[in-house]
Amino acid sequence: MPRDPNKILLDTIRRLLRREANSHLRKIVNKTHAADLSVVFRSLSLSEQLKLFAMIKDNEQKGILFSELEADTFLEIVAELDLNEIVSILEQMPSDDVADLIGRLPDEKSASILEMMQKEDSDEVEDLLSYGDDTAGGIMNPDYVALREETTAKEAIEAIQKEYADVEMPFYLYAVDEFGKLVGVSSLRQLVVVAPQTPLKNFMATEVISVQTDMDQEEVAKIVARYDILAVPVVDASNRLMGIVTVDDVIDIFRREATEDILKMAGAGEEFVETKSIWRSTKIRLPWLFASCVGGIIAFFIISWFEVNLNRIAYLAAFIPVIMGMGGNIGTQSSTIVVRGLATGRLNVRDFWHVVFKELTIGCILGVVYGTIIGMVAQASYTNIPLGLVVGSAVVCSMSIAALVGSLVPMLFARINIDPAVATGPFVTTSIDIISVFFYFQIATSFLNL
Repeated sequence: MPRDPNKILLDTIRRLLRREANSHLRKIVNKTHAADLSVVFRSLSLSEQLKLFAMIKDNEQKGILFSELEADTFLEIVAELDLNEIVSILEQMPSDDVADLIGRLPDEKSASILEMMQKEDSDEVEDLLSYGDDTAGGIMNPDYVALREETTAKEAIEAIQKEYADVEMPFYLYAVDEFGKLVGVSSLRQLVVVAPQTPLKNFMATEVISVQTDMDQEEVAKIVARYDILAVPVVDASNRLMGIVTVDDVIDIFRREATEDILKMAGAGEEFVETKSIWRSTKIRLPWLFASCVGGIIAFFIISWFEVNLNRIAYLAAFIPVIMGMGGNIGTQSSTIVVRGLATGRLNVRDFWHVVFKELTIGCILGVVYGTIIGMVAQASYTNIPLGLVVGSAVVCSMSIAALVGSLVPMLFARINIDPAVATGPFVTTSIDIISVFFYFQIATSFLNL
């Protein structure tokens, strides 16, 4: 089995750090891509990180490393650097990345950095910071190729070579009118295959897919993914072109949103805490488990309420775990399917009743199947009373209601603009456990009374 290249790189760097082989370290650091270095940095101490960081010659590489580092690591390193060095690095980075990094810094430090930056760069960054962090305006890149629609193909190519040589995403040319409003778009391929004297308006696409500056970043990412484009233009309310969101930013959005959803679904908060301190990890996860704690107490009172029946037939207690487990599992399945469907756009809030009814039907069918199996086992274990009927009916109720709750709650959350991923955390799983126990003992009491 081949070894992980990042593991080999980390082992090599650690060995060279122990030997203080600085010349070899410098060669490796400057030949290694910043994205790979950021992975290595996760396993190094702050002093080792600073030592490697100081060995990087190119400020552009340092900027890429800044973008790839986790937020806590970035803040720790920046705290040890001189402001002039920070500014010189940030000035080599795209404005959207700079805005993202400055947004993480304390207000006083970010203000000092903006004052020291070149006016043109600082103005672009301040404009980006004026938008919400999770909006199209907050993540857009203000560097793009925008030309008048009367511009010929030859003039456009010359402009790209001279004026737009440093643009991060030159694959699309955006055509604007005299007021800067977006009127068309052309790919680089279209530009080079037409006759040199052909104006942009003759071959550009006039039906342009664009997004508003206040659109949520997750919706922007879905649009880029749906239409398979490398960048999407961002416009204001009057359709003036303000910037573009590129596919590399979209990949980061999907990764960040997916991580956030998974953590919420597990009831572990919204933030990836594996590399943070024990105290901070505990503090983040503590409130999310409160629902489980409360649910357990409620379940205790429900069981205590039916204590008389439990004393009459001790076998009732033996089937509590399997009934709660079956209900919890199908509830988690339903909520996960619905949450992921909403996140990817495969399900829509408008399909509310269709989705809920479908999951309820599936829950009933699976409940009947497993209720029959578990009921037969229960009846074979205790033949004096119809325990199999009690347990089987409880499984059917538990799994049906769990599927209903697991699909209903995330759809309701989505309708009232609450992140539906929360619905698969302890809140829903605990409520399903409570409902399962209650129905089990209620059914058992009814049969025993008969």
